[in-house]
Amino acid sequence: MQTIDLIINLKSIDLKRDQLNIVVNIPHKSKDKKICAFLNTRSKIIDSVTEPEFQKYKDKKILKNLVNKYDYFIAFAPLMPKVATVFGKILGPVGKMPSPQLGMIIHDTDDEVKKAVEKISTSLKIRLKEASIKIGVGKEDMDDKKIIENIKSIYTSVENALPKKRENIRNIMIKFSMTKPIKVEV
Repeated sequence: MQTIDLIINLKSIDLKRDQLNIVVNIPHKSKDKKICAFLNTRSKIIDSVTEPEFQKYKDKKILKNLVNKYDYFIAFAPLMPKVATVFGKILGPVGKMPSPQLGMIIHDTDDEVKKAVEKISTSLKIRLKEASIKIGVGKEDMDDKKIIENIKSIYTSVENALPKKRENIRNIMIKFSMTKPIKVEV
């Protein structure tokens, strides 16, 4: 099944000066995300790594396998210093480090984990690495209205985060994962 991608091409952006690193909440889940948690006790809801298990991840091969297996990581807030020490060098550069905006839980309970998972499933991280943002907004079997709502939500968030707002947007395109992009008028 093909993914529907939104491409926002930017102009007049200095990638070194104009940092764009935002979390966008979309109304409808665009894809299933694999999530792992760093907790004191095992979770019944998602895969988890408990503090006593941190030691085995000092082996770089085991750590890289963990990082590649999951899209997102969440953490129990008091464990964050240890998570940063053991996992930070690998999770940080690939943008998977748990953050206060997305992935930090205050209480080590199944309810908190469930809320974090629900929030992540309708959130997208956008980090500007080039003058173009490419992001999946849904699957081809999704209702058109839901896809349009996701696109509007992402576009509005990106536009508001840009230094010169609408002036920084060159054009917008939509494409299926296996097709050529089609320009869209805003």
